[in-house]
Amino acid sequence: MRVWYFSEMAYHPSWDEGMKRGSLRVEFPSENVDPDVAHKLLHRYFDEFAACDDAGLDIMVNEHHATATCMTISVPMALSVIARETKKARLLALGNPIANRPDPVRVAEEMAWLDVLSGGRLEMGLVKGAPYEIHPANANPARLMRRYWEAHDLIIKAMSTTDGPFSWEGEYFQYRKVNIWPRPIQQPTPPVWMTGLSTASGVMAAERGHVIATLLAGSVAKPMFDAYRGRARELGWEAGPDRFAFAACIGVGETRAEGLRRADQVADYVRTAGIVAEPYTNPPGYNSTMSNVSMLKGATNSLVKDQQGNPVDARTATVEQFLASDTVFAGTPDDVYEQIKAFNDRVGGFGHLLFFGQGGHLSHADTMDNIRLFGKEVMPRLKELNPEPARTAAAE
Repeated sequence: MRVWYFSEMAYHPSWDEGMKRGSLRVEFPSENVDPDVAHKLLHRYFDEFAACDDAGLDIMVNEHHATATCMTISVPMALSVIARETKKARLLALGNPIANRPDPVRVAEEMAWLDVLSGGRLEMGLVKGAPYEIHPANANPARLMRRYWEAHDLIIKAMSTTDGPFSWEGEYFQYRKVNIWPRPIQQPTPPVWMTGLSTASGVMAAERGHVIATLLAGSVAKPMFDAYRGRARELGWEAGPDRFAFAACIGVGETRAEGLRRADQVADYVRTAGIVAEPYTNPPGYNSTMSNVSMLKGATNSLVKDQQGNPVDARTATVEQFLASDTVFAGTPDDVYEQIKAFNDRVGGFGHLLFFGQGGHLSHADTMDNIRLFGKEVMPRLKELNPEPARTAAAE
């Protein structure tokens, strides 16, 4: 199993004010950011990413916009810094919200350039993007998935075509001469990832052989992974654990109490992520008709559910409730390893753990110790759990 450290690089000093206003996203004015404080926080966060290289951890970065929950507004910008400050860690861009990007060819150029800069260490996530991003991007949610798949196909073709320019005449994008310089080190493209929260996402990822990740929703993982495995078998290949990724908030301590305290603070990311004004939670057309019907019936009123299927309110949940829903793994190194192993067994095996190791108010000292303890005491055992196989053509 590979482990990818992750932080949203939050601007937590303004969280209390945002919660008073009822939204940390879209409508929360930027007067609530002190640029000097943001400067110090960003440098602190990059120091924590750099520490992962020595700890033997890989690194994941994502992006969000118009929000106090995440100051990473550009995956390529963040990974460019990290690529120069690290030597060994693989770098996961999870991801590029390509349905909201005006220029997919520019995305392909940036990803190819990053792969070259990093010496072939890039993993490329091509994601739909959160519903909260629709208004800042001025996007049309009803057309988002058609736009997403066209952008996806164009990016793959742009990165893998090396014998001269091609033209593209699509529904959303038109180009006369597509010709990526430099081309990526990893051919035909760096490994491609998607994110998902449904069995349909599992099927679509399997049809393309992409790695699929689900974030902070343990109850979603098994049905989505099973759907992927089933579709892969229909297509004549067997999906191994390396096709599956799961993200959880993790707190490791010398004592169980210390690990729980750290995880509780990391989990503030989960508690604040959904604090957004109601008009931006489900833009018309963003979700499928089936999903909206299910929500109206109350069948999916919470993505976070415990192991018995009971919904958990992510905005107010205790660390114990998060533990019961596989949103958090916490305690001593032994505790954390056993929790991850048990979850791995329940979902049929997954090969990538996305390690939310910093969230909001967790201090720099605590974060660095969280990284150190995980890398020293947990990581070596996880390497033996679902070790990554050699890549095959079907898995690319």
